[in-house]
Amino acid sequence: MLITKVKDHRKIQEILKGYNPFVFKCFGCREVHFPEEEINEILKEGQGHLKGIARIDYLCREEFTRRYLEAFENEVRATKSILVFSCGVGVQVVSRLLEEKIVFPGCDTFYLNGFQGVTAQDFDCEQCGQCWLNLTGGICPLTACSKGLLNGPCGGTTKDGKCEVNSEMDCGWVLIYKRLQSIGRLDLLKKSAVNVRDYNLIIRAAVK
Repeated sequence: MLITKVKDHRKIQEILKGYNPFVFKCFGCREVHFPEEEINEILKEGQGHLKGIARIDYLCREEFTRRYLEAFENEVRATKSILVFSCGVGVQVVSRLLEEKIVFPGCDTFYLNGFQGVTAQDFDCEQCGQCWLNLTGGICPLTACSKGLLNGPCGGTTKDGKCEVNSEMDCGWVLIYKRLQSIGRLDLLKKSAVNVRDYNLIIRAAVK
């Protein structure tokens, strides 16, 4: 269970107006917290720019999400971008299933101390409190990179794109590069924001 909060309202409105996305709202973790009323207000303001909205549960389950995408195939096909209100796992699953689309996260997680359990899925979320999946092609550098690097691969990346820590593992940043290249958005790698992480989000949570 991951607790989420809505990203800056102005940034979401910019996505709605600039990209006319299809929206997925995941309420799978509503037992702990999901800001659905706040999300609904944001979407109401930008409803003229939406290709559609799907309210579903557990986007983190890839087999479920694949079925959902089939149900909304026509709406999804009509746009080049997807806006996902969920934790980082849901965003990553949608990104993998819709590799030709730009996928934007509409939420950040609240940073939580301690062990939060394990997931049987291929993706994980570090609950870093500051999600940059919109700049990395829907692939999380904190979980896809063994070192959690935020500004590109380390010097140990092998020529075949593998990780020096685990030779069986693909380098997370090579995957990010290939994904952005495939959707024609390598320009996102020049965004300085992805290079800086606000560690105060963790520090403040740790001292409470």
